[in-house]
Amino acid sequence: MTLSSVRLQARRRFIAIAILVAGLGSALVIYLTAAPVPANPLGYNPEDSKQYLRQMEVYGGKTNELASEFRQWFENLWHGRRLAVTVACLTLLLLLFFWVASTPLPPQVGASPPRDQRPDRTKP
Repeated sequence: MTLSSVRLQARRRFIAIAILVAGLGSALVIYLTAAPVPANPLGYNPEDSKQYLRQMEVYGGKTNELASEFRQWFENLWHGRRLAVTVACLTLLLLLFFWVASTPLPPQVGASPPRDQRPDRTKP
């Protein structure tokens, strides 16, 4: 290993640790300070009634009902303690992407060596 590859590895490790500390630290702060989700002021969610679900299915089909459920699930990821779990998962995905993207490719078989490693053929 050359000095430059050792420095590159150290820099990669430092950036990976910084991503991990910032992301998981933020997730921990969010988790500890998250307030409980307030109750619905109506006492119930109208979207949970059978009549509402039936009307959604009549007007938009089963796809409309599934899209509404997906939208509700996705909106719930961004509130309270679920937000902390979302931030932690996104941090791990970002770390994985960084680690894979910053991994140097192996040298190609049969490729010429870099200029500084080529033999000097100008001397007899």
